[in-house]
Amino acid sequence: MTLDELSALVNRSLFASLGYLDEQGRPNIRRVYCVWHKGLGCHLISTNTGSAHVQSLMRNGNACLYFSDDAAFAGLCLYGHAVVRTEREYRELLWNPGDEKYYPQGIGDPDYCVLEFIAESGRYYRYDGKGALSAAELAASGAGEQYQNGYARMQAAETNGGEL
Repeated sequence: MTLDELSALVNRSLFASLGYLDEQGRPNIRRVYCVWHKGLGCHLISTNTGSAHVQSLMRNGNACLYFSDDAAFAGLCLYGHAVVRTEREYRELLWNPGDEKYYPQGIGDPDYCVLEFIAESGRYYRYDGKGALSAAELAASGAGEQYQNGYARMQAAETNGGEL
């Protein structure tokens, strides 16, 4: 798969699977809404500060993030670490109207945070083969970019006849 094909896989995914180790060292997987990306190497996930996965990631940030397209038999597993972000700029970026029902104190709610996943390497597969991604490839794929809502970008491209 090319980097463009991998980016398209990530951008058309609404969800990813977040793998991490809990406080007892047991592997866990959490399905997360993940549409904000900076290239292939950086991804943002809004979540609850008090959740078990955030508490575990605060102690040990090692994690993996897995995107898949089951219909196309394609997947991308990224290995790296997650950083818990509470800075207003991250909160504002992912905030949506109606989020008050989950975070009644608004954008500054102490139970609202953003996980920033930073990939250090990756593996991908598709029906026609598999391969690896290096840290350099992942960093280069998002160099100079800002975080973007990849899913919204793909939807807009479909509306505009494929133009991104």
